[in-house]
Amino acid sequence: MNLSTTIKLSVDTLRRQKLRSVLTILGIAVGISIVIAIMAAGRGLDYLIIGELDAFGPNTISIEVKVPSVKKTSNENAIGQAQGITITTLKEKDLDDISKHPNIEGAYGWLMGQEIVSYGGLTKKVLLAGEGYQMMDVEKFEISEGRMYTKEDEDSLSQVVVLGTGVKEKFFGDDTAVGKIVRIKGKPFRVIGTAAKRGVVFFMNMDDMVYLPVKTLQKRILGIDYFSAVVAKMKDKSLSAETVEELNELIRENHNITDPNKDDFAINTMEEAAQMLGTVVGGITFLLVALVCISLLVGGVGIMNIMYVSVAERTFEIGLRKSLGARKSDIMWQFLSEAIIVTITGGIVGVVLGAVLTLIIYLAATYYNLSWIYSIPLSSILLSITFSAVIGLVFGLYPARKAANLNPIEALRRE
Repeated sequence: MNLSTTIKLSVDTLRRQKLRSVLTILGIAVGISIVIAIMAAGRGLDYLIIGELDAFGPNTISIEVKVPSVKKTSNENAIGQAQGITITTLKEKDLDDISKHPNIEGAYGWLMGQEIVSYGGLTKKVLLAGEGYQMMDVEKFEISEGRMYTKEDEDSLSQVVVLGTGVKEKFFGDDTAVGKIVRIKGKPFRVIGTAAKRGVVFFMNMDDMVYLPVKTLQKRILGIDYFSAVVAKMKDKSLSAETVEELNELIRENHNITDPNKDDFAINTMEEAAQMLGTVVGGITFLLVALVCISLLVGGVGIMNIMYVSVAERTFEIGLRKSLGARKSDIMWQFLSEAIIVTITGGIVGVVLGAVLTLIIYLAATYYNLSWIYSIPLSSILLSITFSAVIGLVFGLYPARKAANLNPIEALRRE
């Protein structure tokens, strides 16, 4: 029996068992669609991470405070700071010394706070970003209206602010904000500028922030004298390893640290951050795809059971065909082709469902101003179709061989 005849008989059989075939196809399709959506989401996250890191520039490095005696990427560091461990050792002298390094083009201190901001009868609790006046020289930050604060503003602790676009629209709508007075912690601050729209960076809406000189935030609002981080821009990215090592030694000397394991700071380059985040995203994606593939294997066992039941139901048909001259290979290939057709069809339907699910994820991400990309990796489609075909072949093989090995006389007697 030739291939076309085998496929025709298989399709006719599947049509007679519509409900069973549809449910089997749907089970495979759902698993395949999730595989495609997860791999597409992984690519979207990669694009998001690259785009958000690009906002700081590839030559940027950050010196952040860290809980001593633990790794910078450890749970102990993250949990410790979240639970209120405050590191107060990163100060103005560190910033000055970092700025003097021959490979550093510019650097600024960074600090965050949260306060109620009010104007007229409107109030809004917002994040206050205390950033040094050199911020625009280090990272990608633009002013859409007015100006940025200056070194003089920072040194004199001027009570001036630059509003994120979301805060500006909340208080002033379409009117100009420059020159108006807003109150932070009950103190008057003059608006000198509005930041250009920045969107969401690492799940923080940068447009819902108020930017002010870091020294002003330190002294006028928080009453402290330290930074959470220092952000710097290198002149030559190729010298990043040497620069990081030299800055490590410099800050250890400032902090009287002789044992590197007791560092209360951590230096990160954007390249390191991209690699670390890419590894995390890749690991999560791999784990999720592996879990879905396990569910597809379970679906394969279901296909084997369904095909086994089909063999039992069609025992007389098999015996009749063999008594009329059908070979064992003809019977085996008919049942095997039925399994493969079901799984490949499920794979194709799954690709379509996966594309739709990926589109929904893309629309949701862009709705929340995330820099996302709608892209379905070709590898995910090839993996899905190949995997579904292999499942059909492997799990359809045993029932097909069982059908092929039936004795025609015994098969006819069962009926």
